Amino acid sequence: MPDDFEVRQPVVTPVRVVIGLCLVAPFVAMLWVGSFSKVDPTFIGIPFFYWYQMLWVLVSTSLTMTAYQLWQRDQRSRKARSGGVSK
Repeated sequence: MPDDFEVRQPVVTPVRVVIGLCLVAPFVAMLWVGSFSKVDPTFIGIPFFYWYQMLWVLVSTSLTMTAYQLWQRDQRSRKARSGGVSK
């Protein structure tokens, strides 16, 4: 094998799959309207339809933060494995 042979890192990794799921989950939850288009159960007088959507604002924020942190960790480890040389 030549000395300059470069080992390519896989594009799809388990971490990247988790990142994708974190980013897709809020879209699926909000686009599947049949799952939350009802009044009951109410929470402090607010119908389910509204508080479910507001809950997803918080959940999607935390999922996006998690995806970002995983992405940063993935990029750092890829850079370290490649010898710190950005290409």
